[in-house]
Amino acid sequence: MNNISNMNEEISRNVLKTGTTILGIVCREGVVMAADRQVTAGNVVLNKDARKAVQINDYLVGAWCGGFADAQLLSRVVAAELRLKELRSKSRPTVKESASLFGMITYRSIRQFSTIPSIVGSLVGGFNEDGSFELYSVEPAGGIVKVEDYDANFGSGMPYVLGLLERQYKRGISVKEGVDLAVEAIKSSTQRDTGSGYGIDVFTITKEGIKHVVKQRIEPKYEND
Repeated sequence: MNNISNMNEEISRNVLKTGTTILGIVCREGVVMAADRQVTAGNVVLNKDARKAVQINDYLVGAWCGGFADAQLLSRVVAAELRLKELRSKSRPTVKESASLFGMITYRSIRQFSTIPSIVGSLVGGFNEDGSFELYSVEPAGGIVKVEDYDANFGSGMPYVLGLLERQYKRGISVKEGVDLAVEAIKSSTQRDTGSGYGIDVFTITKEGIKHVVKQRIEPKYEND
């Protein structure tokens, strides 16, 4: 029990330092995923243009909170493994299989001894060959949950996003409504979460494919009071 308790404490400490807002919304015709662009180290902003929601391949989008370098590596490894699996089996992995791969790698990483543990939370969205779409949340410990409505994983902006979505999300909303809601959620988070800001990326995932529908920078503006 002590090992589990220590691991949970380590996750909790790092989750509070992730400095990220990511979210996924399940809509009537597909999935909407979004993220801000700020990367922090403690109280310092290291990068104002980091893409934390990215297209992994032709059918999958991932979004991450946690260590930025770990998230980049996880994205590359997953993309390569999925391609190998596709070549070997002559069939495309499902979204669930892809999310399971994320979870397995995350699980192994956090349980290997390291002076700097890899802690990454992920949202994985995509569409299957039959045209169906799915969204999964992979917690920093490797657990996988299918998302039926919306989720923000464990980024520092999570409380602000979930509070807004709890009030404004309606099951069966259109993708367009989901995009508008995602933008509003990210903007709300960047107004209150010191670890989030400087930009918004929004992807839509439908049976027609993946589109990067919002690419915005948040520029500081100074006005006379």
